[in-house]
Amino acid sequence: MSDAAFIPPPTFEFLVYSLKMQAEMRMGLLQMGEEQEAPDLDAARHAIDLLTMIADKTKGNLTLDEQRLIENSLTELRFRFVQASASK
Repeated sequence: MSDAAFIPPPTFEFLVYSLKMQAEMRMGLLQMGEEQEAPDLDAARHAIDLLTMIADKTKGNLTLDEQRLIENSLTELRFRFVQASASK
């Protein structure tokens, strides 16, 4: 193996966390680097919609932990989206 950065294995949890982080970054809740980017609520909504679609398409095929993860992530993101939209 090379000295490159560690890449986690492709798991359902990693996919959910990746989309959640993308939505949070687009809402301006997380930042990478020193400069704060302006929130992009359309892109945040798109990431939330992607996560919603995955939840719908995998309904009945997830473990209890996976189901809780995606439902809790969506609940939190939707609440934060409403807050971010109201402060716009």
